[in-house]
Amino acid sequence: MVQATLHGIILAFGLILPLGVQNIFVFNQGVQHVRFRRVLPVVLTAAVCDTLLIAAAVGGVSLVILSLHWVTPLIYGAGILFLVFMGWRIWRAAPAKEESGSLSPKGQILYALSVSLLNPHALLDTVGVIGTSSLQYDGAVRWVFAVAAVCVSWLWFLGLAAAGRLLGRMDASGKFIKGLNTVSALLIWGIAVYMGVQLWSLF
Repeated sequence: MVQATLHGIILAFGLILPLGVQNIFVFNQGVQHVRFRRVLPVVLTAAVCDTLLIAAAVGGVSLVILSLHWVTPLIYGAGILFLVFMGWRIWRAAPAKEESGSLSPKGQILYALSVSLLNPHALLDTVGVIGTSSLQYDGAVRWVFAVAAVCVSWLWFLGLAAAGRLLGRMDASGKFIKGLNTVSALLIWGIAVYMGVQLWSLF
């Protein structure tokens, strides 16, 4: 039990720590909202999506789906288009100093769903790494491993949004938010280019 718990925690941290579109979006929303409770929709949506993906991976459902050869190129292709669009939206976003300039709860949920479920790296890493690693455990121990990974995901998104909110309070002029949007858009486009190279190598 202890080994499975530590394994799940370490593995989840290793997967969630690198900068990606999901992390950028959660942090960005933390910066732009005046009150932390206003960013809870994006935190909860991202965490629930990760929970479902981890459960599907550990349960073996996603491994079966990705065994189909045409699925991976399809995921990459859709993901590249989505990242290009997300980068464009963030690039054009104006600094939001007031609550009215931030995404509504519905907007947060929709965007969080898209960055969580249309993110090829998140999907493939969850299935390929967490799903495969869970196979070394049997029965209840496998789900202890999964719960440990899920707990890391929830705590990470809460901490990321809180860190964004803390930095947002320090930005009275809105220059930091504008700079963050620019850097975020460039990083997202960079990820899209990298994924394009990976997609090309599949053929």
